[in-house]
Amino acid sequence: MSAEMLILVLLVITALGFDFTNGFHDTGNAMATSIATRALKPKTAVTLAALLNLVGAFLSVEVAATITKDVLKVQDKGGELVTGITPTTGLIIIFAGLIGGILWNLLTWLFGLPSSSSHALFGGLIGSGMAALGTSGVNWDGIVNKIIIPGVMAPVIACVVAACGTFLVYAITKTIVQAKKEQGFRWGQVATASLVALAHGTGDAQKTMGVIALALITTGHLAADSVKEGLPLWVIVSCALAIALGTYIGGWRVIRTLGKGLVEIESPQGMAAEASSAAIILTSSASGMALSTTHVATGSILGSGVGKKGAKVRWAVAGRMAVAWIITLPSAGLVGAFTFWIANTIGGAAGAIVIFLILVALSGLMYWKAQQQKVDSNNVNDEWDDSTNSVIPADERDEAKAPTPTA
Repeated sequence: MSAEMLILVLLVITALGFDFTNGFHDTGNAMATSIATRALKPKTAVTLAALLNLVGAFLSVEVAATITKDVLKVQDKGGELVTGITPTTGLIIIFAGLIGGILWNLLTWLFGLPSSSSHALFGGLIGSGMAALGTSGVNWDGIVNKIIIPGVMAPVIACVVAACGTFLVYAITKTIVQAKKEQGFRWGQVATASLVALAHGTGDAQKTMGVIALALITTGHLAADSVKEGLPLWVIVSCALAIALGTYIGGWRVIRTLGKGLVEIESPQGMAAEASSAAIILTSSASGMALSTTHVATGSILGSGVGKKGAKVRWAVAGRMAVAWIITLPSAGLVGAFTFWIANTIGGAAGAIVIFLILVALSGLMYWKAQQQKVDSNNVNDEWDDSTNSVIPADERDEAKAPTPTA
């Protein structure tokens, strides 16, 4: 196997790894409110979300096309690699960007912060692209128009739409008995949460498809102008399976923050939030905007708290999320740039292997750390604990479950 082919294989494996982290990191966007209101059991919710993510991944390639042309300038208008870029260098740029995205996803998951997987990916790619090519290596018009502006506007619009929807729902149903209202809206939540999960598949799975397609274009295995017409079936199937598997695993730490830590939520609020999220995400996917489903879902959940009179909104938690959103692009970019520097300094396949091993080691470390204060389907709906930032220490949880000794 040639050095170029080895790097391509490692890159595809890493891209699918990013897709997997995207799945479990963003499960809460679709299912957090349904789990919090008990419209769906936790395991049922993530299973349903996984199946619908799988289906959604096959519905469009608009976002994938955006990734291949609107983030990095590794090719000119004629589809040829830009001057000074070899296929190997192009692959290392993409590879390093993916590592930046994965490590940021895992770090924010560890702290239960619902940051944007999309912006982590774009930040990693921008950082590695600038490290290799300078500012000219980034398509700034595409970044601003297709990523930054939608990223800033989406949570605001989602918040306003969800707030209006929540207000109207409570106004229309104010004469209905609370118990009947909760039961009816829980069924509605099943439908709206399913729609969000489907929408998530149409957007986020395509981002990884676009990265793999960009790598194939860089090595000449795929024509740049053929992406709009469709991608190789193996790319679509593998990305669909990776994001579905990640979703099924369930990113319980993030689900808990969105479902219990942000707003004390009831079923009518959950349905309004999910309906708002689905409408915005599906609209953006159809137009090729690489929108962050996390920003949309979080904005919608905040809006559901604002729209209900007397609802408790934890603005301190929202503030921590906002900080994470602001630093996602530059933080992932720094990791992407540093990773590219390591690989480029070592050179060739050896450099790619080294950064792959660094990724595996750091990922394993963060997974191990998460197990020390585990959040899973058993405690995801426990009352929020501000002193531990939602995470229930394992020894306290085990002590609470232990049988009381008899005299």
